[in-house]
Amino acid sequence: MKVLCYGVRDVERPFFEKLAKDYNLEVTCTSNFLNTKETAELAKGFDCVVLRANCFANKENLDLYKEYGVEYVLTRTVGTNHIDIPYAKELGFKMAFVPFYSPNAISELAVTHAMMLLRHMSYTTYKTGVKKDFTVDANMFSKEIRNCTVGVVGLGRIGMTTAKLFKGLGANVLGQDLFPKTGVEDIVTQVELDELLAKSDIVCLHCPFIPENGKVVTKEFLAKMKEGAILINAARGELQDVPALVEALESGHLAGLGIDVLENESTVFFKDFKGGDIEDPTINKLINMYPRVLVSPHMGSYTDEAVTNMIETSFQNLTEFVETGDCKNKIK
Repeated sequence: MKVLCYGVRDVERPFFEKLAKDYNLEVTCTSNFLNTKETAELAKGFDCVVLRANCFANKENLDLYKEYGVEYVLTRTVGTNHIDIPYAKELGFKMAFVPFYSPNAISELAVTHAMMLLRHMSYTTYKTGVKKDFTVDANMFSKEIRNCTVGVVGLGRIGMTTAKLFKGLGANVLGQDLFPKTGVEDIVTQVELDELLAKSDIVCLHCPFIPENGKVVTKEFLAKMKEGAILINAARGELQDVPALVEALESGHLAGLGIDVLENESTVFFKDFKGGDIEDPTINKLINMYPRVLVSPHMGSYTDEAVTNMIETSFQNLTEFVETGDCKNKIK
């Protein structure tokens, strides 16, 4: 079984190579993302492709895959909106996704963003490391996390892991989920969203984006947040209204923002804009608010454990398809 894996970074290759041997697969890795006819053509001679976020299996690319004899279109992500699923089904591709991977990877990044903003570490280390100014000023003064309330929106695997991490640091943790959880009272106190926003010094988003429900972080959402609070989004870029975020930051109502995601992020993430500006003026304005705004390029899953989970589940999905004709993680 010949497998082409897209968007593989050099540091990830040893994980692919080891697991390919474990699953007896002939795996080829490319750093290219699936985003042009040329990158689709790389799949000639392969039985299976493994995609990641920002690899677009659209009609044009799927037609080429069909022409080349590709049978399996897998993605090593939880999200599947980069695949034209109805058309792929029409063409008869077998498809599967990764339903979850190490929740700690995302949670630890969210906590890191939050603690850097709370303790003003980006501001401080920029001042000492770049400006060589080692004076202590009022901008470095902060609360301790144990004197803060942290609100977690979305109490799935990742949200609950984030809640546990903040609880371990001594914070008072509030949580909200569309489907309230049981048996978590020792970690998180569940409240309505409005109460969570009003009381939380730090708000972390770990909820899915549901298109019919629209954006979660709107002007109204931000206005309900506690004055001077910090917002963290390591979930989905579609959840946030960027102009509303800029306005809340400019007014000072929002003290800090840490994000690992953007809407339409492929226009920005994984590209080098050194010496120039980003085309979208609103995104450009947001990023220029550093160090009050910390942006990481969708690297929440960029850890040893998460990468192993994503690759291994993808190879398990393929093996299950080959051996049984079906897969528990198939895209429906």
